[in-house]
Amino acid sequence: TGKELVASTIHFQSARKKGTIIRVNCAALPDDLIESELFGYEKGAFTGADTRKPGRFDLANGGTLFLDEVGDLPPLTQTKILRFLEEKTFERLGASETVSVDVRIIAATNKNLEKEVKKGTFREDLYYRLNVIPVVLPPLRSRVEDIPLFIDAFTHRFNDQLGTNVTFGEEAVKELLGYNFPGNVRELLNVVERCIALANNQTIGRSDLPPHVLKNKHNK
Repeated sequence: TGKELVASTIHFQSARKKGTIIRVNCAALPDDLIESELFGYEKGAFTGADTRKPGRFDLANGGTLFLDEVGDLPPLTQTKILRFLEEKTFERLGASETVSVDVRIIAATNKNLEKEVKKGTFREDLYYRLNVIPVVLPPLRSRVEDIPLFIDAFTHRFNDQLGTNVTFGEEAVKELLGYNFPGNVRELLNVVERCIALANNQTIGRSDLPPHVLKNKHNK
């Protein structure tokens, strides 16, 4: 839906813009590694830990930590993040000293966390602690008026990268307006990149669009 872009915009339009924004996809990290990735570890904390390694909370000090797919966090990590939100402190793996950092948390998920709370897979207290200023991002098919804006932005990006001067014609844009984009903004990004990379003319027409876009048009 563009949640990473929204998180970046919040960061760079805030007083923390001179700090770092660190992005973490919680669903992409194995449960046995996510704690050390987030909080870091000390030398000797486990086999192979030859040096101290700072975690993402350390790296985001003074800036923003974007936790994507926060609904996939394991229970123990949920507890440690809740403690950080309450006390602004944490311990690295294998350490006895407490670390204090100044980090703003932006969390995102495609799950219904209220349902996850009822199922017992997500802590209720963490849910309410994170849900301070909610930002709801509807799927791309629910904000069709944004599609031409994204097409223009992505076209400029890939023209710059590929050294081309390609534009999308009215018929191509019309077809894209009628597609439901189950992959949301990332899918539109991929469609634009493909069309520009394979373009035989300077104007992308209807026939230049991927077959699956034309086949599933208006499949809402």
